[in-house]
This record gives sequence, structure tokens and C-alpha cells, in this order.
Amino acid sequence: MPRRNPTSIKDDKKKSIKSSFDALVYIPRFFKEIWKVNKSLFLLSAFCRLIGALLPVILLWIGKLIIDEIVLQISLDNPDYYTLWTYVAAEFGLIILSDLISRAIALTDGLLGDEYNIATSVTIIKKTNQINISLLEDSEFYDKLERARTQTTGRVALMSNVLGQAQSTISITTLIAGLIYFEPYLIILLVLSIIPSFINEIRYSQRQYSLARSWTSERRELDYLRFIGANDKTAKEIKLFGLTDFVVDRFKNLSEEYYQLNKTLSIKRSALGFLFNVLGSLSYYGAYVFIIYRVLSGAITLGELTFLSGSFNRLMRNLQDFFSKFTRISESALYLKDYFDFIDISVKPKTQEDLPLPQHIKTGFEFKNVHFAYPNSDNEILKGINFELKAGEKLAFVGQNGAGKTTLIKVLLRFYEPTSGEILLDGVNINRFNLAEYQEFFGVIFQDFFRYEFTVRENIAIGNIDELDNQSKIENAAELSLANDVVAELKQGYNQQLGKRFSNGQELSGGQWQKVALARAYMKSAEVMILDEPTSALDARAESDVFGRFIGLTEGKTSIIISHRFSTVRQADRILVLENGKVLEIGTHEELMKNEALYAELFTLQAEGYQ
Repeated sequence: MPRRNPTSIKDDKKKSIKSSFDALVYIPRFFKEIWKVNKSLFLLSAFCRLIGALLPVILLWIGKLIIDEIVLQISLDNPDYYTLWTYVAAEFGLIILSDLISRAIALTDGLLGDEYNIATSVTIIKKTNQINISLLEDSEFYDKLERARTQTTGRVALMSNVLGQAQSTISITTLIAGLIYFEPYLIILLVLSIIPSFINEIRYSQRQYSLARSWTSERRELDYLRFIGANDKTAKEIKLFGLTDFVVDRFKNLSEEYYQLNKTLSIKRSALGFLFNVLGSLSYYGAYVFIIYRVLSGAITLGELTFLSGSFNRLMRNLQDFFSKFTRISESALYLKDYFDFIDISVKPKTQEDLPLPQHIKTGFEFKNVHFAYPNSDNEILKGINFELKAGEKLAFVGQNGAGKTTLIKVLLRFYEPTSGEILLDGVNINRFNLAEYQEFFGVIFQDFFRYEFTVRENIAIGNIDELDNQSKIENAAELSLANDVVAELKQGYNQQLGKRFSNGQELSGGQWQKVALARAYMKSAEVMILDEPTSALDARAESDVFGRFIGLTEGKTSIIISHRFSTVRQADRILVLENGKVLEIGTHEELMKNEALYAELFTLQAEGYQ
């Protein structure tokens, strides 16, 4: 794994404060999304914050009235405490209201945050589904996806911080108005106490983000090392090969490197923050001394002293909190930018034609000079592929690892778009069909099928999820793939939770998982069946049984088989041999054996291995 280039780190640090402010342009769009999530909750939160913003200055003013009333009543021969107790009762009522408002704000923020969290997670999942698989396999793009996916908590906190800023702005405005009314000179001391600290915080929040962003891939590696170092799936090899020290050393070296960079940044941030806070404290006590002097000189009353000292203290804390939140908001807005950058990724527009698919294949597929290379790569995986897959034909793909067999399947399925050339279905370019409808045309099991830690029923129904409640169809698919033998051994049958991630889960062997995955292919009557190394974990007898059933069930259907076992391959109508991304030869088993080329060589070598 390449380590961070020191020059690159310096370049990241050179990003100016301007970038933090630039990221704030995403805030309005952010709140449009929140508004769509739940308008009623949003309005309730805004109303509560408005009330909450006005309460501090009202409480301070009532406190002033209480003090002045006490001083007044002490000076009277016949005091009347009715007004005093009215003020006290009002203050008590406002304290209760303040607590109620605070709890209402926390509740609405929590509920809005949860709903927004759900909405954004759904958006990311749907967006990921729209993106070409070749792009998802690009490491730089995956870093962008990772940043968008993992910053959900930060986006929820951002919502609370921005709403809190709006509340603080109203509260600060009313407090400043009070100071200006009595002692406008205090505003100068206030500015001196806050601004330097604010500049320091926003400067270092930008640097913190730059560091975190530049280390996205390294942090993914750290997560991966944690996973393989403490996981039941890797424990056997870790122990057997004595990899613990290797994993630990690699983890410690990488994490220590990040720790030192972060440590240096944090120490500088804390040291300067302390100095600026000392300046703030000096400013506050300078203001306090000034207010006391004004009381002693008779310029203001004792109640006004209480109001001004309380207002200045609260205003300073509010401003510190305001600017502190602002730095957090500007930092979170940078992460928000990652989220919007991801969901704004342009997806190649679907064809406007959306021609109807043929109900049944008439002539078949034709590959015409198909080339494919991954984005930003000059290395072609497919190099001028030309062949026909006839309607109702069983075609096998053969070739050594890396020859392009699975890539060819993915291009056919429109997971990848050819760099050049075209693929025709019954003479029509497959890009002219609706993508979702076109992919429904196929029943596919890949060699790297995913092991969903769902129930057995759900694992099988994934092949046609609309039939999740069709138990007879699920059982029929299981019988055809031999997965029924697996189900018979499970305590809870089709309701058995698979995998070890959740309680009561049961892990399956590789061969058992493969039978369950194979059942997915039989869940729908697809026009084209594709099996990509579907039986690599099965024993010879089970493999023979699976393919015997497959051949019988796909009679008259178009199908593709990829397998390294030539006893299976020779059952196909024709065999296509790939080498280095090119079609080397194509024909029946007998024809290819007569060619005495790559197929004949590989077949002979494998046959000798069984003798």
C-alpha cells in the first residue's frame, strides 16, 4: 500500500480558508433535502428554536427587574411585594418553558436526524445501483463512495449545528441590542475576545479535513487490517501461517503514521486555542471591571449591572459557541460536498428508445468487434471479439485465468459498456433496450456470488425476489440445484438464518453455499441462463448431477457455461476459446480436438491428470 507523499500532505494543507466558506454553498441544498424528509417536524423545530432564542434576553431582563425591585422595596417605609413576586413567578414560568423548549428541540432534531439518515442511506444505495460496475471497481471512485457512505452521522450533526446557529443568531442579536442600549463600548471588547479564536479554529478545521480526506484509502486499509486480524473467516489462516505479527506490525505502522500527523495538528490547535481563550478571559474581566466602575459612579443601577454582566457573559459564551459551531459546520460542509459530489455523478443516460424486448430470442446474440478497457486504463481486457450465440444454443467459454471470460459475460449483461464495437440481440443493438428489462432476460450465477446472511428462503428468492412468498417455487429451485439436501440438514429448514453475523445463524460449507446460490438461477424462467464457474466447490458427483439437470432444464434455451472442468464443457453445443482477450477458436468439442490448438492441449492435460 503506497504511503502518503509528504509533498502531497503539504499541498493539502495549503488549501485556503476560502475552501471552507466555498463548501457552505451546499447548506441550502442540504436543508431542501431535510425539508422534503418531514416538513412538519422541520417547522416545529424552527418554531421551538425561535422561542428558545428569545428566552435568554427575556430572562436577563426579568432578573434586572427583580434586582431593581428589591433595591426599591428596601428603600421604602411601606414596601409592597406584589410586583416583585409577579416577576419571580414570571421568571419561574420562563425557566420551565426554557426546559420544555430545549427538550422539544432535542426530540425534533433526533427524529429529523433519524429520518434524514434513512433517506440519505437509501439515496446512496440507489445511486450506487445506477453507476456502472466498472466505475465501482475503480479505487479512487470507491474512496469517494466510502466518504459519502461513512459521513452519515456527521450530516445529522450538521443539521443540528446549522439549526442551532440560526437560534444563536437571533439570541446574539437581542443580547447585542441590549448591550448597545446601555453600554455600546462593550462591543469592542467582545470582538477582541472572539475573532482571533474563530480564525484559529476555522484554519485548523480545514487542515483536519484535508488530512482526513487525503487518508481515505489508508483508513480503509486500517479497517481491512482490523477485519482480517480479528475475524472468524480469517482466523484459521492467520493462525496457520503465523500472520498475527505481520498484520499487527502493518496496522501499527500505518496507524502510528496517521496518529503522528493528527497529533501534531491537534497540539498546535490546542496551544493556540488556549492563548486566544486567555485573551477572551482578559476581555471579559476588562468589561466586568468597566461595568462595576459604572455602577460605583452611579451611571447605572444594580439591576442594570446584573443585566449587563449577565448579557456580556452569555453573549461571549454564545459567540464562542457560535464560532465554534461555525468551524464545525464549515468542516462538515466539506464532507457534505463529498456526499453531493457522489450523488451528482453523471450516469450515462438510458436510451430514449427503450425498444420492447422480444418475447423469445429468434436468431440470437452477435458480438461485432467488441473491445473493452476499464476507465482511465490503456490495457484492453477484450480485443476485437467476434462471434455469434445462436438462439437455443449452449455455448461454453474456455480459457486460462485472465483470458476475459467473466468480463465478456459482464459486457453481455451491460454491467460494462464496450469501449468500441457492439452487441446485437436479434439484429438490434442491446443498448436500445431498457436496461432493467434487458437484465431481467437473464438468469445468472457468478463464481464470486455473494453469500447473503439472510434466511435460506431469502437467499434463494434473491434470484426472483418478487416470488419471496412463493414457497413451492423456492422448494422447486432448491431441488433442481440440490440445495434441498442442504435444507434438510438445517434445524429451521428454509427459515434458517445463514452466516455468523446474526444470532442463531449457521455457517455453510463452500459447496453448500454454492448449491443455495445455484437455486437462485432457477427462480425465474429466464430466456438466457449463464453459469460462471458455478460448481467449483462441488465434488465430481454433485457437479455431474447439477450439470445434468441444467442441460435438461435448459433444453431449447440459450445458455452460457464457464467452467475449467472439461467433462462439463464438452456437453455444450459449441465451445469458445479465449486467450488474452481474443477469440482463439470456436467449435464443437470434436472440431476443437482436431484443431490441436489450445483447447486440445488443455483438455489433454486435464484428462491425463485423472488417469
